Amino acid sequence: MRILMGRSCTFVLAAFVALATVAPAGEKEEKVPLDKIPKKVKAAVESWFPDAKITSAAKEKADEGIVYDIELTHKGRKYEMDIKADGTVIEIEKEIALKDVPEAVKNGITAKHPKATIKEVMEVNKVNGKKLTPDHYEVTLQTADNKMLEVTVSLDGKTVK
Repeated sequence: MRILMGRSCTFVLAAFVALATVAPAGEKEEKVPLDKIPKKVKAAVESWFPDAKITSAAKEKADEGIVYDIELTHKGRKYEMDIKADGTVIEIEKEIALKDVPEAVKNGITAKHPKATIKEVMEVNKVNGKKLTPDHYEVTLQTADNKMLEVTVSLDGKTVK
């Protein structure tokens, strides 16, 4: 498996990842202009990432009510946040360098997609107050036939779907 990481592909992949992570079937994600993001949602972003640059926002109806999907950069790293309309942070995804991905996760991907190239890895963390708990990884791959694919990988690398 070829493993490549680079900032040059991040911008192109951001659009793909946004499309790949839309709401469940039947739900519609709606783009939100950056100047229309609710104050409580912006405040939640700022509380975690002072001076972050929000790059895109969308909202969708979920089990928790209206949830905002915020994409941002902070200190050169890409993040995504799911935030309820009341400002409660549900989840934070952070881009991680390939060198920081556990070997078990890389091995799980290789076993399931042996000829794929890893393009981006996001560590998905559940949020409880100010505590982050790693939950899984979202990995963007380029398959041998040049298709882009997002897979979810368990922390131990044993489950790849």
